[in-house]
Amino acid sequence: MAQCGYCKGPAGLWSKICKDCKNLLVRVGELRGRVGYGEFLSGLEQTGVSPEKIMVFLKADPDGKGSLQDQVTAEMANELITVMGLGERQTPEDVRRIRKMTKSEPK
Repeated sequence: MAQCGYCKGPAGLWSKICKDCKNLLVRVGELRGRVGYGEFLSGLEQTGVSPEKIMVFLKADPDGKGSLQDQVTAEMANELITVMGLGERQTPEDVRRIRKMTKSEPK
């Protein structure tokens, strides 16, 4: 049995992604670029997948392009930057680096 590339759970005999993560990927495709982050998370919860598994899914980076969470955050930041008329762009790597810096900083 193969291991899911996102949640590391069992994916089935011929698949690289488990049923829950496939459903989440479809929902991400439907929501991406159309809703804010809160609505995005609510939309993922509507799949019936547990919140814990959704967070594992969002933090996964199976293709080395940055976690889905960082990709979506970068896309939302870029939309805001464009609306504000600024020229900068955020990448998933930029988002990951900023997230790690803010978590390690003492408050």
